[in-house]
This record gives sequence, structure tokens and C-alpha cells, in this order.
Amino acid sequence: MQNRPDAFFNLQSEVMKAVDHKTEAQPAALSNEEVQRYSRHLILPEVGMEGQLKLKAAKVLCIGAGGLGSPLAMYLAAAGVGTLGLVDFDVVDFTNLQRQILHSTSDVGRKKLDSAAETLAGINPQVEVRKFETRLTSANALDIFRQFDIVADGTDNFPTRYLVNDACVLTGKPNVYGSIFRFEGQASVFAAKDGPCYRCLYPEPPPPGLVPSCAEGGVLGILPGLVGVIQATETVKLILGAPREQSLIGRLLLVDAMGMKFRELKLKKNPQCPACGAHPTIRELIDYQEFCGVRAEEAPMTQMPAIEVEELKRRLDAGEDVLVLDVREPHEYQICNLAGHLIPLGDLPKRVHELDSSREIVAHCRSGKRSAEAVEFLRAAGFRKVWNLTGGILAWADRIDPKMPKY
Repeated sequence: MQNRPDAFFNLQSEVMKAVDHKTEAQPAALSNEEVQRYSRHLILPEVGMEGQLKLKAAKVLCIGAGGLGSPLAMYLAAAGVGTLGLVDFDVVDFTNLQRQILHSTSDVGRKKLDSAAETLAGINPQVEVRKFETRLTSANALDIFRQFDIVADGTDNFPTRYLVNDACVLTGKPNVYGSIFRFEGQASVFAAKDGPCYRCLYPEPPPPGLVPSCAEGGVLGILPGLVGVIQATETVKLILGAPREQSLIGRLLLVDAMGMKFRELKLKKNPQCPACGAHPTIRELIDYQEFCGVRAEEAPMTQMPAIEVEELKRRLDAGEDVLVLDVREPHEYQICNLAGHLIPLGDLPKRVHELDSSREIVAHCRSGKRSAEAVEFLRAAGFRKVWNLTGGILAWADRIDPKMPKY
């Protein structure tokens, strides 16, 4: 026998399994068509026929068919993962096309699951795609997760990340994690046997509103491709039985796309972790919206003074003395604006002197969240004639000026 390189698994010795998962009996053989399709895998000693059969028998659940889910699902399908589950309840929007490569322009308005399934079938018709058109919740997560061997998390919000983590721990499924924001990304493998979970790294969620979403802060369209491919790589290695030291178990990979730098942090399992520690206290799924403070964040915003876009237009057309305060960033102002006074939300405390508290002020941002924070700040500072524009400039584009570009 020829010498084999020291790579993920040596069939001559006992392999440390990265995942403690039980799969169904593997298919006895590959068809001639499959042999041809996966020939570049089969000639890799680290994969070979045995590894490809493992891939064919594997069942992977992808949470989200968006930025991260696109490259993740596409490469898993191309690699020959036998069963792919997709959880998503959204439809394709024009703003998705900059990064969500599962979908094309002709798919705008379609359900993401339908578009994704069609694309994946085009890549590899031999892969079974199971669609779960639902929001992942504490009521359905365990039942869905039990049907799969590995869960790959491509979500973009903290409540779902904690839900995915806890459901993975409770069902014994590894969590291949990825996240992105602007030019930076993270990837790791959580909840594998004897490895740390997401709560070991982040015991508590950040305060509501501290971390903006990609819709608010933006994201480089190529970044989810980088991180999603890393997730796909880790998933394949788990299926093949990669030694623990060659996986991201116990490591957090940090991606800086602008500087094109990769760093890593060592992670340790927290013995006191409430989910995976020696004496876990999380024995069932909880209300993750409440845990992350989302409801508490929303409550004050419903009580603040607000104005609809139709009323603002009427008052501006009537020549009333209303100051439109734009609290977005300068690069957003360049995309579209209401010719208002621009003070980014972060600059408001040091530039509040530019505003006249005796005038009526209508604050707006893209969708209404940042401007609501601005209104709260101004009212605390003594401003009384200040309102939040409900729905922000997106509502203005939808209901007042359809020719205005949306982003």
C-alpha cells in the first residue's frame, strides 16, 4: 500500500471522531454516474469510496437560505451530502441578490425555499432536499433537529442563535456556526462531543440594539461566501470523521475580509455552562425573544410620539416649520434623502446644540429603529416637539415617492 499523507483520517488507525452521531446504514455502493461525479473526491486518500459513502448517507440541516446558507448548501450539495434540510420562511428580495447566490433576479418575490431547492437540484439532482417553510421556534426546533446528523447555523439574529445552540445541545447534534457583519465574520463548531457550545463563548446576549443587523450596518456581499464555505468545509470534515485537532471544535475563527486576515481564539468548554456544563440547568427550550430582551427593546418604541409619512408630506407641502432630522450615516444619505438635516445617531450627543428645541422635529432613519433611539435621546434632553417617522425613508419610498431608490 502506498504511503498516505497525514490528513484528516488514517484508515490504518483508530480515528478520533469529531462528532458523536449515529447515521443509518451507508449505501452499499455508488452508481457509475456518482463515481464519475465525485471522481475528484474518490482519488483523495482522505475521502475515497468510504468517505463519499459517508457523505451520501449524511443528513445536514441548514438554518436559513440566505447569505451564509447559499454557499453552504450549494457546496454541500455539490459534495454529495445525501440529504439537505432547509429552514426558511422568507421570500427573495432585490436586496438579497448582492450576496445570496442561491437566488437570481427572476426569483424575486418567490419563496426562498422554492428558489433554493430548484438551484440545488440543478447542482446535484441526486441530493434530497427537505424544505421546512417555518420560523424556527422553541416549539418545533427539537423535532426538526432530531431528523438530521449536523446542524449548520446561518442565522442573523441572537434569539435564533441561542435557540439553535440549546436545541443542538439537547439533541446531541453538532452546531456548525457562522456569522457575518460588514467586513468581518466568525466560524466555529459548537456542541460537539466534549467541545464548547455557543453559550460557553457568549453566556449572555448583548444588550438590545447594541449590535446592528446587516440591514442596518451593511455587509460585503462576498463575505458570506467566505464564511459559508468555511462552514461547508467543517461540515464535510465532521461527516468524514476528521480528527478533533483539525476541526474548529474549540476554536473560533475570525475573518477580516478588508485586511484579508484570519485569526483564531482558543475556546474551552465552560464547566459551569447552563447548557452543556457539568450540571446543566437548561433542560428545555425557552422563550429566546424574551431572553435576548427583544420584547423589552420594542416596548418603549411603541409609546413614543410618531408621525406617518402621509402626515409629514402634508405638513411639508403646507410649508409648516418642520425640521426633518436624518440620523443615518452620510453614505446612506447619498443613496436617497428627504433633504433633511443630517446628524448620524452616533454624533447626536455632541451635535445636539445644532437643533432648536422650540421647533418641531421629525427624526427618520432607514426603517425607524435608529430614529426611535434619537427621539428617546432628544426627549430625555428636554426636547418636547419631536416625533419619529414611522417606517423611516423606506415607508416614504413605498407610500409617497415610488421612484425613490430603496436599499
